[in-house]
Amino acid sequence: MSYYDMIGSMGRTKPIVTAEYIVGITDGEGCFYVNLGKSSAYKTGWRVQLHFHLKLQATDRDLLEKIKNTLNCGNVYFQKEQRQNHTQCYRYSVSAWKDIESILIPFFLLHPLQTASKSASFNIFCQIANLVSTRAHLTHDGIEKIRVLKQRMNKRTIGLA
Repeated sequence: MSYYDMIGSMGRTKPIVTAEYIVGITDGEGCFYVNLGKSSAYKTGWRVQLHFHLKLQATDRDLLEKIKNTLNCGNVYFQKEQRQNHTQCYRYSVSAWKDIESILIPFFLLHPLQTASKSASFNIFCQIANLVSTRAHLTHDGIEKIRVLKQRMNKRTIGLA
């Protein structure tokens, strides 16, 4: 290795977290979300957007930045909390289709979620992503399939506490 190669490789590295950490925090705090919104800009009259979110208290913003650095995609932004008795939060979000398709989904396929409910939502998220990837979302039949799948996502369970 030349001196210049060595100098270039000695640049500052961004702090990261382990894949296991991302899986764990996603199991507890993550959300795979599909937005189906009316839009006259689309032939079917509907726009389909896939999102992944992690929301933590403002004091934990550094953790979200580390997750962003590890996955090398998404953004961290302040989310003003309007509800009483709730602390201010930051949200890590991945919404770009290319990042969802080429980074996020492969990551969680390689590092599976551990909770049954989050895993089920992720599997449905993948099915919807597949419909988008095959351009089925550009048909009325595809939109209806997405609508049915979306209804099965993020089901609340009864708490144990």
